Amino acid sequence: MASMLRIGVDVGGTNTDGVLIDVARTAEPDRGILASFKSPTTPNVSEGIETAVRTVMEEAKVNPSEITSLTIGTTHFINAVLEQDVRRLKKVAVIRICGPYTRQCPPFVDFPPQLREIMEGHVGYVDGGLQIDGSEILPLNEEQVIAECKAIKAKGISNVVLVGVFSSLDTEGRYEQKARDIALKELGEGVNVVCSSEVGHLGLLERENASILNASILTFAQRTVRGFKRAMHRLNLSCPLYLTQNDGTLTTAAKAAALPIRTFASGQTNSMRGASYLAGLDLRKESGKSIIVCDLGGTTCDIGVLLPSGFPRQAAAYIEVGGVRTSFSMPDLLSIGLGGGSRVRHDEATGKTTVGPDSVGHFITRDAKVFGGDVLTSTDIAVALGRADVGDVSKIADVTPDLAAAAQASIKKQLENVIDRMKTTPEDATVLMVGGGSIIAPDSLEGVGEILRPPFFGVANAVGAAMAKVAGEVDTIEILEGKSLSEVLEKIKKDALARAIAAGGDPGRVSVVEVQNLPVQYVTNQATRIIVKATGELGVDGASGINQEDIKMIPEEDEEIEPPKEVLKKANQMERFDPLTYKPLINEHREWILSETDLEWIAEGAYVLGTGGGGSPYSPMLMCKELIRKGSVLKIVDPEDVPADKLFMRTCFMGSPSVGMERMQGGTEMPAALDALMTHMGITEIAGTISDEIGGGNGIAPIVVSGSIGVATLDCDLMGRAYPNMDQTLPAVFGIKNASYPCALADGVGNSLVMHTAKEAKSVETILRNVCTTMGSSAAVAVAPLSRKQCQDYGVPYTVSQSWRLGRAIAVCRSNNDMKAVPSAIFEVQGGKCLFVGKIVDVKREVRAGWTWGEVTIAALQDDEQDETTKDSAVPTYGPNDMLRIPFQNENIAAYLDKSDGTREILTSVPDLVSVLDSQSGSNLGTPEYRYGLRVTVIALAGDEKWTKTPAGLLSGGPTRFGYDIPFVAAGKYRTPSSVIKEYAPK
Repeated sequence: MASMLRIGVDVGGTNTDGVLIDVARTAEPDRGILASFKSPTTPNVSEGIETAVRTVMEEAKVNPSEITSLTIGTTHFINAVLEQDVRRLKKVAVIRICGPYTRQCPPFVDFPPQLREIMEGHVGYVDGGLQIDGSEILPLNEEQVIAECKAIKAKGISNVVLVGVFSSLDTEGRYEQKARDIALKELGEGVNVVCSSEVGHLGLLERENASILNASILTFAQRTVRGFKRAMHRLNLSCPLYLTQNDGTLTTAAKAAALPIRTFASGQTNSMRGASYLAGLDLRKESGKSIIVCDLGGTTCDIGVLLPSGFPRQAAAYIEVGGVRTSFSMPDLLSIGLGGGSRVRHDEATGKTTVGPDSVGHFITRDAKVFGGDVLTSTDIAVALGRADVGDVSKIADVTPDLAAAAQASIKKQLENVIDRMKTTPEDATVLMVGGGSIIAPDSLEGVGEILRPPFFGVANAVGAAMAKVAGEVDTIEILEGKSLSEVLEKIKKDALARAIAAGGDPGRVSVVEVQNLPVQYVTNQATRIIVKATGELGVDGASGINQEDIKMIPEEDEEIEPPKEVLKKANQMERFDPLTYKPLINEHREWILSETDLEWIAEGAYVLGTGGGGSPYSPMLMCKELIRKGSVLKIVDPEDVPADKLFMRTCFMGSPSVGMERMQGGTEMPAALDALMTHMGITEIAGTISDEIGGGNGIAPIVVSGSIGVATLDCDLMGRAYPNMDQTLPAVFGIKNASYPCALADGVGNSLVMHTAKEAKSVETILRNVCTTMGSSAAVAVAPLSRKQCQDYGVPYTVSQSWRLGRAIAVCRSNNDMKAVPSAIFEVQGGKCLFVGKIVDVKREVRAGWTWGEVTIAALQDDEQDETTKDSAVPTYGPNDMLRIPFQNENIAAYLDKSDGTREILTSVPDLVSVLDSQSGSNLGTPEYRYGLRVTVIALAGDEKWTKTPAGLLSGGPTRFGYDIPFVAAGKYRTPSSVIKEYAPK
């Protein structure tokens, strides 16, 4: 095999690493590495790259013409966003292709104020977009697009984002791509137009946010890539130039200049993939096992997981970059303050020795004792124990064997804990130890079967860049009704493989590495989200065939701008918010006037009460915030302050949460439903709104409606939680007239339906859900209003207050960095108990009759996994091999403890509430968010006694309603929630 020489360069915040690899010699002990280089990163990154490339070529004595590819990994682009660098970020115009939808949640709505000020240039809406089944909302209105372009041109904005509803389903380019053609024609030369479908996948707001960040740094990215190309020219390199992406795959320089956001988190991925390559994992015969990578630097230790595919395990669905929620993939990492420069302290009074989390960092060669400094560091400990040969050992003569052993024990324990937190099974893990600080790591760790210390570990990032693969990915929604799943999957797999080959992959060495089949909830047409990823080795023909002259929009006169000495960091200078001292505003009329903080807490608590269902409250919360910013007053009233006969309309949204991720509310749906129902019933006035279910997004929906039409929301709901069926409200349970009908359904584009009567309450759900599917699987629902007395007598009072208190409890724990206290803090608000702390090891899902049924299995944490996020008196005691199983039908139904002796204990069930919290953040997880490996805390809360103490309540909301022949086991004693208005009203 002829030589195939690749150069990889990784530009980090501290060092720039370079490596030259002969791919034809990868089976040799040195893995084909011919030369390596490490040097401090230069202010002008192109100069540092040029030095690294020239050095490795000279060291290996190769001619530039022999190099087949140059790959660069850089944090350059993400730093511009994190630093809010106004010299590198540009104003962005956003045009949504959405018809009447999404307007209640406008672009930039969840940006930090400083970043929004820098980036927001223009916002416009035009007709167009798709429904979840691929049908059209409205045709693209070209005249509207032209009008928006004229407004953008008048403002002098040169970076534009186009965002269409369900644009990832638009395989024919009828919306975003067609609008781009119009925009380029209208706006002229020198303008960048970004289609969101080319940036992210499902989730309009997150995809839009990523597209905005991408557009804002486009000019800077193009200038930077031009600098890379100039450096190559000076080096006489004519090979293709690639950049590494967040998922560890390659992208051409031209594509990186167009989509720089895909390179944001490439550094960590390069390190993990480089470590895998250096350790020869790709040469091992065994497969199917994940590998943990431990990257120990001077200050921190980063832990990630390499999947059997050779790519890092990805983090949760949503990632924040500079405070902006986005949906692009980033590796799942845990970091702790432990590295080669960590300070070592010994307390004579307690006899305790600690290592870190603070560090001398890059001053280690000045401050560490072995280098003549006066700070005892972990590197000094490694030298004292004979584990490293650096500096002058005579300068640490005062380090006693006991002190060295105690410090080493602390290092060992910290590494064991953080590695265990990333494990997904109890079996011993294989760990790759890399990074300059890895000299401090012991040779054995509890829970680790094998520690690999590969050669050239100091330049693992550059190795990962050089050996990155190409990829092709398809993320779409398919309607499986009347289709064969296997045939659909086969077609999508072929598409993914074709995309990988088109990216330069060797046709004989590409394969499918990931297939996800995610059923869409609450729909009756078997809609399923399918994600397929194919990867492969870069082929010689593929590399040589890449056009390297297709980088657009780079002004010839512009040079790479060096980083400014000062950047905007106003956000970091803001005063720290103390949730304990915050007080809600109650006016003289005893109305609770909601603030943005109140809304965040209510949303957080409502999701806990959703028990895995009810939809995410995130976008409804943003809609409420936007109403406040536009001058609306959002107010909550106490039931006891309202006359008994006043009417409160019941409002909610029916349909799939997957639709809500894209086709967010536009503000026309609920008014249409309200108008239809009030006209039908002859009602001219309502006092306010009330939620059927406080759990999840529907707990916030009535506040959006009330704020929009100028009425109040009652501090009460009709479930006290979330349930999957409309007839599972307490008024329906007790047979109250108008409990389920008349009701109205509307979609916001002119379609509305009134259901006057029904054979039984259950029929309402069946009929409306079928109609809802024809409306795009999402519609506003208004149900016959109830009097305040009916709401209070047959509802659950003060659940808005309870949501607020739950959210505040979690916020206080976060503020104190004390996540272990979350269960206890929650139980101070409502009676309940902690059921389990563990890691999700299995999730099963299937769609039946429009609902997602399934079960999540959670494995117990071992004793040494009970770290600072979980040790708490509220956590129960159970065996190391015990498993918790939670069946769900959109919402969690019960919790079983399967013990190692083969017995099963029913811990609790509906009507009480079972909620699964993310142990790291304290936030609730919806059932669609359950995934393998998540570390969770499972709690149970007592339900209202109208459910648990009455035969009718247990029949409608108990386990038998869901087909489970098990007894109801109470989670605790229910306490009537405490009214926020009563506590904080002026005395």
